[in-house]
Amino acid sequence: MIVALDGVLGLIGETALIALRRIHDGPGLLLAKAEFLNPGGSVKDRPALAALRAARAAGALHPGQPVVEMTSGNMGAGLAVVCAALGHPLLVTMSRGNSPRRAEMLRGLGAEVVLVEQADGEPGRVTGADVAAALEAAKRLAAERGAFYVDQFNNPACIEAHERGTGEEILRQSGGRLDAFVALVGSGGTFIGTMRALKRRRPEIAGVAVEPLGAEVLAGKPVEKARHLLQGGGYGIVPRRWQPELMDCALAVADEEATEYRRRLGEREGLYLGFSAAANVAAAARYLRGRGDERAVAVTILCDTGLKY
Repeated sequence: MIVALDGVLGLIGETALIALRRIHDGPGLLLAKAEFLNPGGSVKDRPALAALRAARAAGALHPGQPVVEMTSGNMGAGLAVVCAALGHPLLVTMSRGNSPRRAEMLRGLGAEVVLVEQADGEPGRVTGADVAAALEAAKRLAAERGAFYVDQFNNPACIEAHERGTGEEILRQSGGRLDAFVALVGSGGTFIGTMRALKRRRPEIAGVAVEPLGAEVLAGKPVEKARHLLQGGGYGIVPRRWQPELMDCALAVADEEATEYRRRLGEREGLYLGFSAAANVAAAARYLRGRGDERAVAVTILCDTGLKY
């Protein structure tokens, strides 16, 4: 008897929850969802699949119709995987400041990539204005080509993917024994969807939003450093579907701290991850140290592989 998944889409979701005891030996226990194991290499595979399935079910996306989206790289990779499996041409717009390896991966998966010149950022450091420029290009190209525009920042299916998937998986895998969920906020889908599921089951679970130091709008501070290393997060804007009641506190992570934790994750845990994943781990470890409770459990997201940087 052959036991096999029906193609690549079966690889999305149900990622492992792992303990990071070498990089954080207490107080408390630091757990992390291994989202880099999704076929597109990041947590964004989940909303990519959910958005296209919802659009097809609603009749907004027809067989063979092109798909367009703005991306920092991860959503684009997730969409490229899903579009290849479902038979949709994909065009993505991306700020030229994002890692060239991301564009290379997208092209390798069959996507057409349009690089948009930066508005005020620099290579490796993409600002909110850079993202806005790429976003406008995506809207224009979607209209010109009669394509389905995913619109991850406003698409409810992207949040529901984490509410029904990530959040429920964390509750099951942890046995409901967690005190906090810690995640970088970009489009907001991962944080909002996961926290909806967690607080519905246990309202006392703390939602800890992670932001780049100097771009802490969720904490109510002005943007003082628009350029940072955390690609895919810290856009300097509050997500349009943001639910402030889901956030109990916000923690800021500096580029230097994210870089140091990225090194430690490789050397101590054998995990080669991106800067955003490293920032999540840094913030979760800091939260646990501040709490000072040996019984506390914090869960975070290892959002993408370091191979894209």
